[in-house]
Amino acid sequence: MIAPRRLDSQLETELVDVAHTLADTARQVTLRHFRSPSLSSENKSKQDWDPVTEADRQCELAMREILSRRRPDDGILGEEFANVESHSGLTWILDPIDGTRSFICGTPVWGVLISVSDDCAPLFGIIDQPYIGERYEGGFGRAVMHGHGAKRAFATRETSRLRDAALFTTFPEVGTDAERQAFERLAGMTRITRYGLDCYSYALTAIGQIDLVVEAGLAPYDVHAPIAVVTAAGGVVTDWSGGPAHHGGQIIAAANVRLHRLALEVLNAGNG
Repeated sequence: MIAPRRLDSQLETELVDVAHTLADTARQVTLRHFRSPSLSSENKSKQDWDPVTEADRQCELAMREILSRRRPDDGILGEEFANVESHSGLTWILDPIDGTRSFICGTPVWGVLISVSDDCAPLFGIIDQPYIGERYEGGFGRAVMHGHGAKRAFATRETSRLRDAALFTTFPEVGTDAERQAFERLAGMTRITRYGLDCYSYALTAIGQIDLVVEAGLAPYDVHAPIAVVTAAGGVVTDWSGGPAHHGGQIIAAANVRLHRLALEVLNAGNG
């Protein structure tokens, strides 16, 4: 993978500060609604259940308002509202609540995803879990976790064999029938397979707790921040063909290059 480009140090500092301001605001908004008995949801999809809550909308609007003041020339790509064109070459990718189903159910594995990207790739990203107070930032030479009264650097682990690896995905069905079969091949070769952590699984990969995340059918706002955080920690994030992943679709995040190569071979074993 090509390393994300670096910007002028003053600009990098400003972007990091803005990102943390967005995350601080998102915490306040989302926690007002989390585990509230009055929380309700609507379905955005005609084919499936794709819920959205007032927390999603209020959170994204609050972050957009900050960006309109602090970075008015930057673009915005968010889950809930229309895109804003970039005039600076930089775009903010916002997912106000990644894991709305988990949010509705009261499980603390959803997160706020914030990243800033150029035309090629994510440059800096934050995965924030407001309820348990954990924030993971990656990019511009940083790979740092904030939480529980401490701040520490993190890195992915060096697991080199599939039979020693922990594999995560959000939904057991993964995607299409063919994608599910490919995932199940891989799951059958790993030490443990677990489900349902949404973006939190990428954070766990970055800090060296698990080894692989494999998913399909993702949108750009689902993946930009995880890409920034995992790659800053030494991991690899691509699509299932080994190409760039920031457009979404099929995603594999691996703790290291060797494990990434082994997992890709298994996922693509049925394509010959």
